[in-house]
Amino acid sequence: MTPTFIKSNPAAFRGTNIAAIVGTALLFIAGCEHAGTPTAKQHMVAAANPLAVEAGLDVLRQGGSAVDATIATQMVLNLVEPQSSGIGGGAFLLHYKAGKSNPRRKAIIDAYDGRETAPESADENLFTDAQGKTIPWRQRMAGGKGVGVPGLLRMLELSHKRHGRLPWARLFDRAIEMASKGFTVSPRLHAMIKRDRHLKNFSAARSFFFTRDGEALPIGTLIKNSELANTLRQVATKGANAFYTGAIAHDIAAAVSNTHHLPAKMTAADIALYQAKKRRILCHPYRQWRICGMPPPTSGGIAIAQILTMLEPFDLSRIPPNSAQAVHLVAEASKLAFADRNQYVSDPDFVKVPVAGLLDRHYLKSRAAMISANKAMGKATPGIPPQLVQRNHAPDDDDNRPISTSHISVVDAKGNAVSMTTTVGTAFGSRIMVRGFMLNDELTDFASIPRVNGRPKVNRVEPRKRPRSSMSPTMVTDQDGKLVMAIGSPGGSSIIGYVLKALIAGLDWKMTMQDAIALPNFLNKNRKTELEKGTALEALAPALRKLGHQIRIRRKTSGLHGIRLRPGGYEGGADPRREGIARGD
Repeated sequence: MTPTFIKSNPAAFRGTNIAAIVGTALLFIAGCEHAGTPTAKQHMVAAANPLAVEAGLDVLRQGGSAVDATIATQMVLNLVEPQSSGIGGGAFLLHYKAGKSNPRRKAIIDAYDGRETAPESADENLFTDAQGKTIPWRQRMAGGKGVGVPGLLRMLELSHKRHGRLPWARLFDRAIEMASKGFTVSPRLHAMIKRDRHLKNFSAARSFFFTRDGEALPIGTLIKNSELANTLRQVATKGANAFYTGAIAHDIAAAVSNTHHLPAKMTAADIALYQAKKRRILCHPYRQWRICGMPPPTSGGIAIAQILTMLEPFDLSRIPPNSAQAVHLVAEASKLAFADRNQYVSDPDFVKVPVAGLLDRHYLKSRAAMISANKAMGKATPGIPPQLVQRNHAPDDDDNRPISTSHISVVDAKGNAVSMTTTVGTAFGSRIMVRGFMLNDELTDFASIPRVNGRPKVNRVEPRKRPRSSMSPTMVTDQDGKLVMAIGSPGGSSIIGYVLKALIAGLDWKMTMQDAIALPNFLNKNRKTELEKGTALEALAPALRKLGHQIRIRRKTSGLHGIRLRPGGYEGGADPRREGIARGD
């Protein structure tokens, strides 16, 4: 597929909409400034690209719901941030329905699962080659074997049927218009194209994202995506069935089966059979709040609830942010949670995940007793939660990989809210482009080695199974069920640490939403304690080593986007590490 694009030089802009191009540039500048904390009185959107935020705000101004605005925002993200999310991927969505005037009627939070699934042909040896060796990560992160059946559109349609106000078709208008008329390549999109080692090897992606000379499209290039516009028109008119059946589904299956790199058998029937699911929300008390997250197949909700509960004996409000003590305590609790995560969490339709046991307060109290204020514990081992049914699984921690995901937070005029984390996996997913969108590589979230000494891993590949995730869309309420915060982030298994940091900063350290998001990142995934490169946290390394931590200093590019209630309205936050903004009226 060849895009219509105009390079960023004066002669090239003849006959184009200069006002649109300048407007786009100004929006990106606004997104990079992050001056102060954005506030609003009526409604708000926080997302990873200013153009997507504007699309969501426009829907809210038309009287749309939080879900309506999320759909409009996501469709534009699909276009302008194709490396991170889109209709070829999946998502987890939390929806908060505000209680009515009756004080006895509490708000309701629903959880929607749009995680991708393995095709019927997949088995636990999916990532094993003909010689019985595991396909190296750098190879399997692209190509057909990593592609799961996309879940995003089915999930968005399901949530829209329950919580939408505006017609489904109207929510695609902005994305279709922009895909047809063009948008300009942002600095981040340019950088992601330039750095990707696989994208150029796939013909459709190469012709779309690179110049004829093989260079990444320059910043400011006006680019059109007519194929995506046509795809979105069909989905807008006919609903998600237009994607999951017929010509689009056939083309997805053919692309996966016929790719030159690691082809895999996917059929149109695999796609037609996909079902989004409404899951039971996972809420857990933390001090005077309730933290609500997504249940399995993502591990994020359980891990965050575990970590916060284990930290309750420590008065974090008296411990300074960016201090060795704060990093130490959070890292120690995180080790214990990740040990449990890697042992027990997988798709609950295939594995009995001991959710109640993992969140049992007596169990977590015993785990918290392992945390010393003065010494790191080393690598944690998984616990044995009460009422555990399955014990014969091997631990699995082979998910330390780069991820390019996105997060959207929305609050509408009625006080309803959405927190949705959405992804195609690694940057540009499988690198397979079909009808204007990228297909995911989410099956690489499964365990690449399915068994250890004959013991199966809970997260091994199985037909129609959903791979374990770390996505952590989160809602915070008070004890009466009133919304306090909606937040989430991209970042692979680091997502858990990113969201946790922002929650502690906002709740315990009483920072504004923007300051909580901008705070330097630190985390531990039961390995080394990771400190964000180029921040004040680097200076903590000697003190943490004295406590027994192994330290790794590296870039930790979160993409946190959140909204918090404030007197008279809302305050938003957008991660300064990316291009997003938070805006409202």
